[in-house]
Amino acid sequence: MPQTATRPQDRLPPAINIIAMATFAASLSVRALDPVLPHVADDFGVTIATAASFSSVFAFTFAVVQPVLGAAADLFGKARLMTTCLVLLGLANILGAMTASFPLLFATRILAGISSGGVFPVALSLTSDLVGPEKRQVAIGRTLAGSMTGNLLGASFSGVIGDFVGWRGVLAVLGLLVVVASVAVTAGFRGAALTAAPKTSLATLRHGYRTIFSNPNARCYAAVFIEGCCVLGLFPFLASFLFELGETRLSVAGVVIAGFAVGGLFYTMSVSSFLPRLGVNGMMIAGASMAGLQLAAIAFGPGWKIQVFCLLLMGWGFYMIHGCLQIFASELSVEARATALSLHSFFFYAGQTIGPIAYGFGIQSVGKTPTLLTSAVIITALGFACARLLRQRPPADATAAAS
Repeated sequence: MPQTATRPQDRLPPAINIIAMATFAASLSVRALDPVLPHVADDFGVTIATAASFSSVFAFTFAVVQPVLGAAADLFGKARLMTTCLVLLGLANILGAMTASFPLLFATRILAGISSGGVFPVALSLTSDLVGPEKRQVAIGRTLAGSMTGNLLGASFSGVIGDFVGWRGVLAVLGLLVVVASVAVTAGFRGAALTAAPKTSLATLRHGYRTIFSNPNARCYAAVFIEGCCVLGLFPFLASFLFELGETRLSVAGVVIAGFAVGGLFYTMSVSSFLPRLGVNGMMIAGASMAGLQLAAIAFGPGWKIQVFCLLLMGWGFYMIHGCLQIFASELSVEARATALSLHSFFFYAGQTIGPIAYGFGIQSVGKTPTLLTSAVIITALGFACARLLRQRPPADATAAAS
């Protein structure tokens, strides 16, 4: 097929870059505490498993607010909700840096989870509104690139900052960065060509829920729940695994965890090349298998340099299947797309809530190696199941939305 010059209508809308900036700012805080959890546990005199509950509570609150925030975005406007939540997220981090007790820090992580819940899923919905299905996976890939860069810098810098000024310094610095970024995003949205003002009514939302769950592809929600459990549920324990190997530098834990985000960036750079070659089914099978192999490798406790490489491949594989599941979720409904994608995040973060608890129980009951190997088998099987059960089909309300 001969190459032609890129036409203006083939380019992604400039607003996608502003949306990516918003996801970058929100994602700085997601994995920020993971590298410094051993120090948090020491300061408050709690176990590492108790400190790991921060990841669960962040994920839990992120999940439970999704049905409300998704509906609010459809009713009142996506860009407005995103910028408001960014400001609240920055303030939650700053308040966390000033807390004097474990329960108060716990409360600030609840606020951070709620605030973060109003950014990323809504960003995916806004991205899906701005581009057609044929370009949506590439556009969402760019939005993911912002998120992955935020995860990368948040995890790696928190380890470095933690070595110098402790976990309080981590939260203070990230909080200030998120507040500054929220100002930039607000200014960017003012000049961006976004969709028209929301027209969704409560009656339309009720119909949207029926449309979403009557679609056989709603199985993607169960799939992202399992993803969250098996892959992201591992993260709060990575620093303690390194401590067991004698590596106590928080910066190293940050680098290891950041490897996952680097893998996610590789996905965003390669999706436009691999998708035509592998197809959606091939992407899901290959991605899940790659992630499962890395879980199996980490189960045997390799050195931290090998773990960085394992996390890189795990992130690459994870987003190969996760990106496909996001596309299925975006096509469950047109009229209630923010609701559909918020439900996607609800199930994903519900998995991240259960995941650390399940990993903690498994590690204490049967040991690290059997627990991680079990997760490896489950995530690999998930890729084959998704390839068999999910099929690309237009949403049932697509005709009504176009008319």
